[in-house]
Amino acid sequence: MMRKIFKGLGIAVVTPFTQDGEVDYLSLKRLLEYQIDNGADFFCILATTGEVPCLTQDEKDRITELVKTVNQGRLPILKYCGGNNTREVIEEIKRTDWTGIDGILSICPYYNKPSQEGLYQHFKAIAAVSPLPIVMYNVPGRTGVNMKAETTVRLARDCDNIVGIKEASGSLEQVDEIIKNKPDRFDVISGDDALTFPMIASGAVGVISVIGNALPKEFSRMIRLEQRGEYEPARKIHHMFTELYKLLFVEGNPAGVKALLNDMGYIENVLRLPLVPTTIATKEKMSTILKELRI
Repeated sequence: MMRKIFKGLGIAVVTPFTQDGEVDYLSLKRLLEYQIDNGADFFCILATTGEVPCLTQDEKDRITELVKTVNQGRLPILKYCGGNNTREVIEEIKRTDWTGIDGILSICPYYNKPSQEGLYQHFKAIAAVSPLPIVMYNVPGRTGVNMKAETTVRLARDCDNIVGIKEASGSLEQVDEIIKNKPDRFDVISGDDALTFPMIASGAVGVISVIGNALPKEFSRMIRLEQRGEYEPARKIHHMFTELYKLLFVEGNPAGVKALLNDMGYIENVLRLPLVPTTIATKEKMSTILKELRI
């Protein structure tokens, strides 16, 4: 159960919507098949990029079942379960049917702004009840609190079923400190597409990617080349994406990647409020870059 399976290209799966704002299950099915066929190594479902705060419990349940049905065990599935009420997260873990799911992604508690000891006790408490491996998610730009390297390493050493961290602090210095001091069984996963190349060079095992929704073949190739030590061709692919990295996030996630997927004909360019689509200008810039990449 504690295998190190969340490596390579993980897809932070989007939730497509129809023009009238309902979940577009047909488009989701087609998108998952496209990603499986083009180099994805695992799925990360119902998290930030999936607009999970704006989904009902019934929608989350239906999406989970659809992903499992389409996947048929081909790739590992990491499913989000987190929050800023530790007791509530524990209860959700206990009442959820985790059949067909391989791990839990859980975010640092947001809004409350807990101390480092509070973060430690939160993750230790949910690890104590989890039937699956846990990948922690540190994203201070969204939560308002950064889990420091020493706290991450402490949890990695003290909790056998905390197997990794999706690190999106934006600090390569912090990444290096975690990788230097962590136990061998604990993995660091990039939570930032633009930093994936340098993070893997430092010892990260992969990425939970936004851009991978649209360009899994190209992005997975970069990762595989780098993992084999072929840094120069990997660097060239990384630099091809430089401008696209910026545009994807300039007006928020997943607005950028949904615009890109719409341009590719996979989904409608629809988000749920309070999120809105990118501006036409940003969408056109991404469209131009996409054409150049395809050439």
